[in-house]
Amino acid sequence: MKISYLFLNYLIFLRSVVGIPIAEGATGYMDFPVTEGGALFLSPVEQEIVSEINLLRSDPAGYAGKYLEPLTGCYRGSMLYIPGQSPVRTREGLVALQDAIRCLKISAPAPPLHPSLNLTLASRDLRNDQARYGGTGHTGTDGSSAQARIRKYGRINKAIGENIFYGEEDPKLIILHLVIDDGTLSRGHRLNLLDKDYRMIGVAVGIHPEWKYFCVMNFADDLK
Repeated sequence: MKISYLFLNYLIFLRSVVGIPIAEGATGYMDFPVTEGGALFLSPVEQEIVSEINLLRSDPAGYAGKYLEPLTGCYRGSMLYIPGQSPVRTREGLVALQDAIRCLKISAPAPPLHPSLNLTLASRDLRNDQARYGGTGHTGTDGSSAQARIRKYGRINKAIGENIFYGEEDPKLIILHLVIDDGTLSRGHRLNLLDKDYRMIGVAVGIHPEWKYFCVMNFADDLK
């Protein structure tokens, strides 16, 4: 079976304002409640996604050597054959992987991202919307942008970003594809993952009516 993936990115730099309601219910995945002290709100899969991103950020060059370079022999034209996975049709073929390796080899480590409840609630808003109504992209069916959804839960300091990935559930494969960033000329997903200014992350994984699995990630330098 041949598989295609869809992933989208959104990157904004701004200074701005406030807001505070609560997002409701998940579709397809059970959301973990906030425990006393606010310790638990990410599911195990969502926690693994954060851990994988922090592994990448802690040593980009090492990550490239361990996880990306072994894939150089896995391309047959535009098809990527990751061992143990269904073939993936790419847009750029080996070129995108080589670009990712070059980038990671010269990237300095970045501070770890800390899970944020408010960013997770913002991620859940879009996740719940698309799980219910379908569609892809960064604009909700109510016309909301990533910026507007994040503003509902706090004051944006300076920088926010949003990555969305469709078609895969495994955390390592999600991050691997976002790092390679095939078909995205700006490499915006990769930039979000490596951005040294970001300190916080929210993650929401769900079931999509067309793409099966999908994941929304929101990033910020601070959210007050």
